[in-house]
Amino acid sequence: MTTRRPLLPPASAGNAAGKEWLLSLARDWDRFWFSPADPATLGLIRILAGTMLFYTHLVWTIDLEGFFGHDGWLSPDFVHRFYDSPYAWSHLFLTENTTALYVMHAAALLIFCCLTVGLWTRVTSLLSFLLAVSYAHRGGGSMYGLDQINVMLAFYLAVGPSGGAYSIDEWRRSGREGGNGVRPSISANIALRLIQLHMCVIYLFAGLSKLRGDSWWDGTALWGAFANYEYQTIDLARTMAGSIVLVNTLTHVTIAWEIAYAALVWPRRTRPLMLALSVPLHLGIAFCMGMITFGVIMIVGNVAFVSPRLVRRVIDRGVLGRRQASDKLPATRTAGAELAAPRTHPQAAVLQPGRRDG
Repeated sequence: MTTRRPLLPPASAGNAAGKEWLLSLARDWDRFWFSPADPATLGLIRILAGTMLFYTHLVWTIDLEGFFGHDGWLSPDFVHRFYDSPYAWSHLFLTENTTALYVMHAAALLIFCCLTVGLWTRVTSLLSFLLAVSYAHRGGGSMYGLDQINVMLAFYLAVGPSGGAYSIDEWRRSGREGGNGVRPSISANIALRLIQLHMCVIYLFAGLSKLRGDSWWDGTALWGAFANYEYQTIDLARTMAGSIVLVNTLTHVTIAWEIAYAALVWPRRTRPLMLALSVPLHLGIAFCMGMITFGVIMIVGNVAFVSPRLVRRVIDRGVLGRRQASDKLPATRTAGAELAAPRTHPQAAVLQPGRRDG
């Protein structure tokens, strides 16, 4: 005599839809963080950020002893009190000798230069991050937003294979292995995603903090920048004094862009507009408020949202005048196909960083 197993009650449509939604969310999360990415964009950021690190630290040489010397403007005791933290350590605290200070500074500049050209990048990227933090800790109150963005980018360049494209390391590897094919990697994608998310957080909180000021509500905030002669590079005060409507418009566009950036930079249709607006906004800060290096480094941060395919198209075909390995990358599939089809080849899931569906 056979016995029948009791039939399990069928899952409700709601439970099935909820389960499918969770599975879809998990797949999207996995693809967002752990899909291999071409390191071309990360390599471009390394060149730009490395150049900025080298330049901004080279400028300290003008009065190295005044800024970082033991008897300089900010004594080590003052800096310790300024930070009031045992973790704000700097290798520049270790020397009281002027010659040693210049030797250490020259070594730091050499490391920044190696990062820029992509030499021993795995080591020099980490050392560049540690050095940027160390200089910031020693400088105390003489640092500002530029140094924070420098440190942020240096850290993420150390996370990913920033020497995987447009570097001496890549050139040497290609010579040993033959060919110059693209080598997508998960760590390159993770580094780009971290930069992207960090930029969104910066702009979101910058915009929300501005809402606490009445001048951003009534549209007069930018007039304070145009009329501030202490920080001006280009004098626009007279021009803007007779264009209050333009001042109001620029003020409201600026704060709307900052608040909306975290939402609108991800969709493919609105991303070009958000990135395009970042250029005049930061160049305006650079040339109207005298903060050229800060304006430029913020544009460098926005480069993280540029597709590696576009980077290779511009640099390999335009700047270098040759077709590179980007031609070997497969065409990007639609979101539905990416979800449905398994990844059978390590290059099949090469994403365009910043894609909403990537």
